[in-house]
Formats: sequence, C-alpha cells, structure tokens
Amino acid sequence: MQISHNEFHISKKIRDLCNFNKGLFASSGNVVFANMKNVREFQLLINNVFESRGEENKKLSAGQLNAMGLIDEILHYVCMLYRRDKVPGFGRDLIAELDKEYGKDKIDSLLLDFMKEFPPVAVYNEKIRPEEYLAQTELDAGTGLERTNREQTLEELILLHLANENKAFKPFMIMFSDKELAKNPLYAKTWKTIQKYAAGQPTFGPFNHDLITLLREPQVFAPESLRGQLEYLQKYWAEFLGEWLKRILAGMDTISEEDKAAWHGFGGGDLPDMVPYSFENLMNEYERFSADSEWMPKVILMAKTVLVWLDQLTKQYGYPITRLDQIPDAELDKLRDEGFTGLWLIGLWERSKASRRIKQICGNPEAAASAYSLFDYNIASNIGGWDALANLRQRCWQRGIRLASDMVPNHTGMDGDWVINHPDYFIQRRDNPFPQYTYNGENLSQDGRISLFLEDHYYSKDDCSVVFKRVDNYTGDTRYIYHGNDGTGLPWNDTAQIDFLNPAAREAVMQEILHVARNFPIIRFDAAMVLAKKSIRRLWYPEPGHGGDIATRSETGLSTQQFNDAIPNEFWREVVDRVAQECPDTLLLAEAFWMMEGYFVRTLGMHRVYNSAFMNMLKKEENQKYRDTIKNTITFDPQVLKRYVNFMNNPDEETAIAQFGDGDKYFGVCTLMITMPGLPMFGHGQIEGFTEKYGMEYTKAYKDEKPSQYLVDRHWHDIFPLMKKRYLFSGVDNFLLYDLWEDGHVNENVFAYSNGCGNERAIVFYNNKYDQAHGWIKQSDPYAVKTGNGDEVVMMSRSVSEGLNLTAEDDKYCIFQEHRSRLWFIRKSSEVCEKGLFVMLNGFEYQVYLNVHQVSDQADHRYKILCDFLNGRGCEDIETAWQELIYKDLYTALHAYAGKVISPLFEAFGYEKIKDKAEAEATETSVDTKKAAKSKTVAKKPASLTAKKVTDIMTAAKKELTTFIKIASKFTGKDIKLYAEKEASEITARLKKLVTIHNLKKTKQPANLQKALLKAADATSFASLIEGADADLEKLLLCWALCGSLTEKGCALEFAFGRKFNEYLCEEKFTDKDERWNLTKLFVLATATNSAAIKKDSKAAAYEVTKLLMQSRWCGLLSGTNNFDNIRWFNKELSDDSLNKAILLIALTGKTADFANLQKFNKLLAAAKTKAAYKCELMLKEFEPKIVEKKTVKKSTKKTVTSKTTSKSAKSSKKTASSKTSAKSAKKTALKKSSK
Repeated sequence: MQISHNEFHISKKIRDLCNFNKGLFASSGNVVFANMKNVREFQLLINNVFESRGEENKKLSAGQLNAMGLIDEILHYVCMLYRRDKVPGFGRDLIAELDKEYGKDKIDSLLLDFMKEFPPVAVYNEKIRPEEYLAQTELDAGTGLERTNREQTLEELILLHLANENKAFKPFMIMFSDKELAKNPLYAKTWKTIQKYAAGQPTFGPFNHDLITLLREPQVFAPESLRGQLEYLQKYWAEFLGEWLKRILAGMDTISEEDKAAWHGFGGGDLPDMVPYSFENLMNEYERFSADSEWMPKVILMAKTVLVWLDQLTKQYGYPITRLDQIPDAELDKLRDEGFTGLWLIGLWERSKASRRIKQICGNPEAAASAYSLFDYNIASNIGGWDALANLRQRCWQRGIRLASDMVPNHTGMDGDWVINHPDYFIQRRDNPFPQYTYNGENLSQDGRISLFLEDHYYSKDDCSVVFKRVDNYTGDTRYIYHGNDGTGLPWNDTAQIDFLNPAAREAVMQEILHVARNFPIIRFDAAMVLAKKSIRRLWYPEPGHGGDIATRSETGLSTQQFNDAIPNEFWREVVDRVAQECPDTLLLAEAFWMMEGYFVRTLGMHRVYNSAFMNMLKKEENQKYRDTIKNTITFDPQVLKRYVNFMNNPDEETAIAQFGDGDKYFGVCTLMITMPGLPMFGHGQIEGFTEKYGMEYTKAYKDEKPSQYLVDRHWHDIFPLMKKRYLFSGVDNFLLYDLWEDGHVNENVFAYSNGCGNERAIVFYNNKYDQAHGWIKQSDPYAVKTGNGDEVVMMSRSVSEGLNLTAEDDKYCIFQEHRSRLWFIRKSSEVCEKGLFVMLNGFEYQVYLNVHQVSDQADHRYKILCDFLNGRGCEDIETAWQELIYKDLYTALHAYAGKVISPLFEAFGYEKIKDKAEAEATETSVDTKKAAKSKTVAKKPASLTAKKVTDIMTAAKKELTTFIKIASKFTGKDIKLYAEKEASEITARLKKLVTIHNLKKTKQPANLQKALLKAADATSFASLIEGADADLEKLLLCWALCGSLTEKGCALEFAFGRKFNEYLCEEKFTDKDERWNLTKLFVLATATNSAAIKKDSKAAAYEVTKLLMQSRWCGLLSGTNNFDNIRWFNKELSDDSLNKAILLIALTGKTADFANLQKFNKLLAAAKTKAAYKCELMLKEFEPKIVEKKTVKKSTKKTVTSKTTSKSAKSSKKTASSKTSAKSAKKTALKKSSK
C-alpha cells in the first residue's frame, strides 16, 4: 500500500509558469523543502516569474519561503498527532458528516475542483485521473492506519483555508490563492461546517482548543509575522513538536540572516546608538590582566597610512620618498618633539593583488589593495622590505619612538598565500549557497594552479556574496570559501575567512603573530573581537536559534558541546600567553567593540583595547553616557580604565576635524584624550587639520591640503606640553572622578578628575557643551578597591583635598598652575578641605591645573598675604607675585627711572620702536620699507653717538635715579652701601664703554668665534666680536649698564630686574621677544668674580666661576646641565656663551690694563672645559681646592687661634644679622604700604 503524504500544494498555473524541476516534488505533489538548497532553487524559479511580469517588488526571500513551508508542514504534523493521539477517526467522520449534509457527489465535486487547482504529481503528469486518485486508500505513516485520499485531500483543503486567512502568507498568494476555488459555493459552506464540527470534538494542545482553533493559534498570536509565528510554535508547542524545534530554530535564523542583510543594504549601515559600558557579563569571568612593562603607560600613538604619508612627504620635500628608509629624520624629530612615543604604520605588509584588481575593475585605476587584505606578513617590497623597516625602526628607537604594526588574524586576502597552498585553513562549502550566484568574471588569481572568482553581482553592485569560488585547475576541485565578515554589514569581499575551529589554522595564525611580535614592540589586532570564542560561535557556528548574522551559516550550527570540543580555549588568551613567553615586552592592542572591551583586557589579557565610546559619545555630546561609562568602569575595576585606547578618529571613521571641528570642542576633547588614563591615539592628519578620510586602498591623498598653522600652533601650546606630562595621567592609582554640583543637581556635561604620579598632582575640568557651567566639586565618585580577600572589593571615595594631597592645617596653602594661561593660583588648603573647589567654565572650555602642591606658610606669612591679596586671581608665578608685593615701592622707582632713560638711550644707539601689526601693515607700502621692517630690531649706527649724548641722558634722569637708589638701599641692607652720585658715575662710565664698542667699525664674523675671542687684544674688540654674533646682546648690555653696581652685588638678580627690564623693553616697544632669561643670565654672570680676585688667585676665581656654571641653582640656564647614565653633563654652546659673557662683564667693569690677565684666565677656563669633555664633575675637579691636613699645634696656640677666629666669626655674624634685619624691615614697610 502506498504511503499517504502531507502535502504543500502549489497551484497548477504557477507550476506551469515556473517549470519546476520534478526533483522539488515528492510523489504526491508536495514541494519538498528538505534543505535550504531546495528552498533557494524554488525561490529563484518563482522570482523569475515576478521578474518577467515586472513585479520585482513581489520577489520572495528564501527565509520567508522556508518559514511559510515550515509552518504548513507543522500544521500537517499537528493534524496527524490529533488523529493519532486524540481522535483517530476525525478525518473519516468529518468527511462522512460533509457527505451527509451536502451529498457525496457534491463533496467529491468540491475535492475535484481543489485537485484541478492543486493537482498531485501523478494527476499533474496525467498518470492517473483525479476521480481514480480520490478513490484510492493509502497508509497514514504517522498513525499507522489506513486513510482514504478523500480524507487526505480534505485536510489539504482545511490548510488551504487557513493559509488564505493568514495575513503573513499574503506575499505567497500567487502559489495557493483560493480565488478560483471560492467560486464553488460549497467551499465557503463546508468551511463553516468543518469549524462547527471540530468545535464539538475533543480539545488538544497547550490551551485545550479544538483542532481548527489550535491550528489558527500561530497566526492569531502574530498575524503579520512569519518569524513571530515560528516563535509562537517554539514557545507554546514545544512539548509535542520534538525534532521539529531544530528546524524552527534554523528557520528563524535564516530569517534573521535575511533581515540583517536587508537592513544594511548594499554599502552597509550605521551602527545603533551606543550605551554606557556595562560589566555584568564579566562578573563570572576570571581576572588575568597582563602586567605592563615600564614603557607601556607612556605610549602616545600616532597613526600614519604609509602610502599616503610617503606621497605627502614626496610633495612636501620636493623629491621622491617612496621607501620607509627614505622618511626624513626631520619628520621623526618632529614626532619626538611633539611628544609621540609610538608610530603606528598602516599598510606595511604585502597586499593582495586580487584586492587591487577588484578596486580597479570597480572604477579606481590608482587604487592599491586594501591594507587589510594581505598576501602574507612580509614588509611590502614597494616600500623597501625588511631592510627599510630595520632602518626606520633604528632611527625611531634613537628618538624614543616604538613602531606599531597592524595584524589581521581573522582573514587573509582572497588570493593570499594560504588560499593557494592551504585552502583547508578557511571556512568553506562545496556547493554554491545561492543558485543566483554566478562566477563568470575575471580570474583574480596570479597563480596558474588556482583560479579565483568573485561573485558577479559584486561588480554590478546589486548584491554582495558571502563566498567566492576557488577552482583547482589540475584536479577540478571546487570550493566556495567564505569572505571575512564581522556580521555588522557586508562581507569584506577581497578577503578569505580563516576557520578557527581548525587546529592547524589556529597554530598557523599563532606563528604569524609571533613572527610579527619579533619585529614590532606594539601590535594592533584589527577587528580582534571577531575571534573571541562567542563571536566565532555567533558568526560562523551558531547555536540553533541564535544565528542570523551571516547568510547561510545557520545551516552549519553546532551544539555547545560540539563547539567547545572543537575550540576548547580562547584563542586570544593563548596568543597573549605565547607572546609573553616567546616575545616578552610586546604591547598587544585589540580593536574590540560589542561591549567586549573589559573582557579583552581583564580576562583575555590584552594590554590595551579600543574605547570607541570616547569618540562616539563625546562627538554627540552624550556626556552623561560617557561619564556613566567611566563610573561603571571604575566601580567594576579601575584597572580596565587604564587599558583603554582613546581616540578622536580611526582609519574606519571620519577625520577628527570632521567630527569635532577645529575650535574649543576639538581641543577640549583632545585634552581629555591625553589626560585620561589609557593610551591616547592620534589619527593621520589630525594635528594638521586634514579633512580627507584615507581609504585603506589609497596610494596618495586626493586632496591637496596644507597644514592649518592655527591648529598646529595651538597643539604646540595646549596639547603637546601635556603629552610630555603623560606620566601624570596614564595610571589609575590616583585617579578620581568628580561630580560638579550646580544649583542642587549634577551637571553631567562637565568632566572633572584628578590624577598624579608620586607626589605630583594635576586636576582637569572640561565642559563638553556650549552652555556655561559652574559649581562645586568635593567628593569623588565611588571606585572599586580590592580587599585582598579573593575577588572581594569595596567601594571607596575620596575628597578632592585628599586627591590633591592637601591637609586642613591653618598654615597650609595649595599652589597650582593653569596649563593654558600659565598662570599660578593659590588657595587656602583648609578651605578646599571644607568646601571643595569652585569651577566656572564657558562652553567647551577646558582647564588643566598642574604642579598642584601644598606649602607651609613662612615666618613672613607670605602665602597668607598673597592668598588674600590675589583673592582668587592668577599670577605669572607665586614668586613674581610676592616680589611685586614686597618690592612695590622699589619697582615704582625703577619704572620711573627706566621710563626716563630707556627710550632716549635706545634711540641714541639707533634702535627704532617696533610697530604693532596695524602700523607695520600701514607703512609697508614699498619693497624698501618691507626690507627695513625685517631688520627693525637691529640697531642702526647713528650719525654721531658720543659719550656726551649718554651723559646728557643720565643727567636728565638724575632725579629718578637718585630716588631709585635711595629706595633700593632700603632693601639691600646695611652691608651693601649705595650712593646715588657714585652709581650715576658708574652707570655713565659703563654706558660710555658701550658707546665705544658701538662706534667700532663692524668686521666680518670669524669662522671660529671661540678662537677669535681668545686672541682679542682688548675689551672693546672682545665685546665687538660677541655683539657681532648676537644681535640682541647690545640691548641687554644697556640694561645691565643702567643697573650699575647692583649687578655685581647681586641685587639686580635678587630683585628680579631681569623680569622688570624685559617688561620695560616690551612696554617701550624695543623688543617683541621675551628677554627675561637672557637678562637674568647677565645678572647671574655679573656676580661671578672680578679682576681683582682673578689677579689675586686665578685658580680660586676659576673655581667660583665653575661652581656658578656647573653647580649653582642657575646651572641649567648657564650651561644646560643634565643627567645621563648617572653622569652630569654640560652643553658646549650654552657654557661657551655664558663664559664669554662672564669674561665680557669682568672686562667692562675692570681696568683696561687688566685685560691681558683676564685673557689668561679665559684660556685657563677654556682649556679646563676641553679637558673635562663636557662632564661637570671633571670641570669642577680641575679647580677644586686641595684639602690640607691641619698640623698639630700647642694647646695655648690653638686657643689663641680659636679665640681670634671666633671673634671674627662673631663680627661677621653681626654684620649678616644686621643686613638681614635691615632688609626685613624694608619688606615689612613695603607690605604695610601695599595693604593700605
């Protein structure tokens, strides 16, 4: 006896139109959807009908078609269960009832009408007449009972009714519309009878419904959604569906695959809005952070797209720069000077030729292959290969810059070496997954053994295949290898996806990683998240019911046990451990998203992980989201925060300037980037303000962009100095985040945090909104602290005063410097402890306070006085503010004196006042005046500069000078006697010497200045040589001369006259440069020694000069001393300049006859410098006095000597005390006056 089949009938009309393959039908005529291949073949044929009618909008998807067929099959299955388990004679009794009510002939007529529209295969092929088919009896395989074909056809009629009622089946009406059948009046009448009859029969199913109501349940639950109906079946009918559940899950996965593809469309789609990072998923994961090497927290990374950079350098320098070893040293120097310690080179490896050819076919003849579609991991020959890399790496290393390289372990290029020689390493299938896929394009293989074909629709841009075709030209072996894919958009169609369930493939990738780690101290793993186990599972081997990310992969789903057996461990954990063992001191950086950031660093052990929330949230000004991200991170584990990579653009994103602009918002977010814990990363062209986004296939920049000098300069002022302080911000041990409380609520737009290293502290504020913000910060947000008891943590919070190491004693003051303005501020520590800090910020304003430290007030109460006097205002520096306060009267007198003499004196020496920009533009109307403007600060020799001229100037300023000297004497103490007439005479004498030097005929500068100076015969020629080498020196010497003997006595230095004279020169417009430290240098050197001391003991005098240059508080300014390898070194140029000026000042204050002896002294020091080979200790040792052991003397003599010494010492002490008392008295008087 034949088996009675449950059928899914297709109308005869459509069957005729489609000319279906007979293999798609079982013997009874039902379409067989045994697998998705059959579904897709059926889909292609029926969609051809729609296309022929011009009804492309009606085309059916394979997933929806499969779901519809699956629902029909399940309804048949439930009918069989009802007959088997509940009412075995339901069909027989129902058709008997219909025969009774309407007559057997009429019912047969109705069934014959049904078969005319939806004939079984045998009837359709005219092997049997319809009447004969109805008369047959067959075996019901499900129940084991006999069933007539009348009963079987009636069941099909019932399901046809339900199908036409189901709104979700509407797209498929072309296949089973009952429009023709409905013309038979019995069709509607019998349906009422059927429903009435079923209602009177025993109930069935989870809700005890009659059979017809039961069969309607899915469409009632989800009237317009096939997926919803499958979900209903899964949820409520699971008890009796058994193995059908797997097919339901697979059906839902197939719909998900199609929904995702349809949602993105060709060209991809936008990612959904980000939410703050959450770490609940890590609560049950183990913790295994990788420890940092000492250098890792200091890394600041600059990204460069190699081919574009080389092209830009070629244009910039005017000659070909095409190899890594041709990159100019100046570019590396610039990166070092800016503060970068890492250079990420994008596009180093040998690229896929197929990738390049695809891009050329698609319309870009200049394109290179994508930097992420690789042939292998060898440095590309067109940029110089390994030798060129070694050259660049060495030069970068010399500048403290480490090279970073990309790796793309997830895939290779579609014509990569492994595709040719190790095809089993890749995810693949033997059949073409979609019947509409064709591969008739160009063979993209360069290897004659293999042919490679991209699917044709990629070229026409109307589809994007998940596979490409590989053919072995010798054996004919054909494989369809999957493209790389992260499931968020389209496949990467120039790549081949490696199969990480293949142990041989995993080990091959591991060896490539170790190979790269041996050559690069920093490795960035592109799209690292796709190789986490749960991503491999989700994308490529989904658990049934959890697929849908990549088309057709739901067909290869695995159970949890099967998957874990195939890949028992996390691949990345194995990578981290192997690299740590075989290539230690390598920083591993993962590009990971999808809320996996914490997992990658805490569990998998990556040193750093991408923090895309930083860019995306701050760009959109979703400030609360990002503050919540920080809070969630530090309450879970602050060590995660330390491992974020913060960036404002990425090669896959728009440029920083496109996202953040070029104003305060850009610089505010950039300030956050370099002052937050983690690793800051700058994009190619970010500093220069370039707007072009460089594609991975670019060989050059297509926009001819020039750096924005405004942006570059502002980086130098605002950003690069902070990068040099990176050690303050990279860690989390001292990191505290604060809420800004404004009028009773937290202003979520303001980022406020403190951090530090050792005892050094800093605090940062930024308002990422256009609106103004103000308020108080006091207590930090909670953060997790490990107790040491297993995984136990406690939440801690500290006050801002604790964060800045402040205490509440009454005599303690907090001093700090604002980074941008360079102004210093002072606050009373106890007030900060009690109230916190008040913050006021304009829109997008940022403030960084550095050098935060606490001081104890001194006996003179200077910090209290300053704090009260400044009243919250900033000052140039605390010492300057104190000087301005205590020397107020002195500076007033000095200003009056300087104002009287500087203009006439400098004009007499031929200096012109510098015009401001508007004046300069107004006068620069000719070539001659423009040339003159370029040399406007250089003195022009006047027609006649005489000694009388300067005498007259000083005479005219007699009153002001006398007042100045009188007031200065109050501050110098009793030990230093100052007399106005004597000082006037000394000043005039010095000016006359400068007149003589000025009037000398200028000679050509010697090739070797130092040798020429040692040969100078007199002071004037010596001075003339130095002035010839330094155009600004004469101006400085005039200021020195105007101070008279106050310079040698150290008063000009103590009273900060260098700063004041710099102010006066700027005020009088005789300089537009900061000459403060050049003037201060002269005043320091003026205290060195004198001719008399040299004449008395030249070696002792040389020791004093050497100590000043090499050991005093001024040694950095005078000699550029620095420590390297535990040796203190001095700078040749700076020490030469200081020594020359010291000799010059001694010569200008000494007698003419003493110059020969002074030159001997000069030569003595010069010889010692040469012998010392730039080592400070050797220079000092050359003149260090020898310690002579005291001889034993008689007791009585010793007493006498001691008595004399004590007497002298007592006298000296009295003088010193008297001097200090006098100076203090003057300062107190000044303070009293200033407070009035």
